Amino acid sequence: MNNWLSRTEMLLGREGMERLESSNVLVVGLGGVGAYAAEMVCRAGVGKMTIVDGDTVHQSNRNRQLPALESTEGSPKALIMSVRLKDINPALNLTSFNEYIKDERMKEILDSGFDYVIDAIDTLSPKVFLVYHAVMKKIPVVSSMGAGGKFNPEKISVRDISETTDCPLARILRKRLHRLGIRNGVTAVYSPEVIDKSKVHPAPGERNKASIVGTISYMPAAFGIACASVVIRDLAGIQR
Repeated sequence: MNNWLSRTEMLLGREGMERLESSNVLVVGLGGVGAYAAEMVCRAGVGKMTIVDGDTVHQSNRNRQLPALESTEGSPKALIMSVRLKDINPALNLTSFNEYIKDERMKEILDSGFDYVIDAIDTLSPKVFLVYHAVMKKIPVVSSMGAGGKFNPEKISVRDISETTDCPLARILRKRLHRLGIRNGVTAVYSPEVIDKSKVHPAPGERNKASIVGTISYMPAAFGIACASVVIRDLAGIQR
């Protein structure tokens, strides 16, 4: 056993650790939610990961995103997280894609064979596409809903997508998945906390975004950690 994982093995046992070490996890989106999810999965001892994000660090990311520092502005998030994850676990079998994936490229990546998918995409069309094709390939998927505009981490909940309530992104995702014949079987991390509409502003010039929402430092991290907990517990065989 790697000494740095000794505390984890004390909790999960040898069998649980072996399950994680033999698992392969895909994380798509390395912003406020996805970077924290990826790091928690790595720190738990998952042996193989693929991370995907085509964005670079912007100054406005620094209030909430793990890769975002003054020194990293302008750098690719996928590159920053690759270096960070390998520094945590040099033995990690890591594949990194510095690109926005969609359409056939997304299916091609999913064909690599994963034990779990974490969807931390904040743009609707590729989010729907990833979730749909993960379900079609029978790969378990946990999908993060919106953390913006919310304050209370105690309201974060983990439910099947069919059981989500009072979350605008979850409602839209449900509708889009319904059109594709999917009504359940997707784990969602969401919060029913009501968003103050005055905190939502138009986003002219933003790529793939019609609006932006005020966001506090800890909420995306809490969503990402919740996503990672779903993956780690399921892969390690812990009932949730």
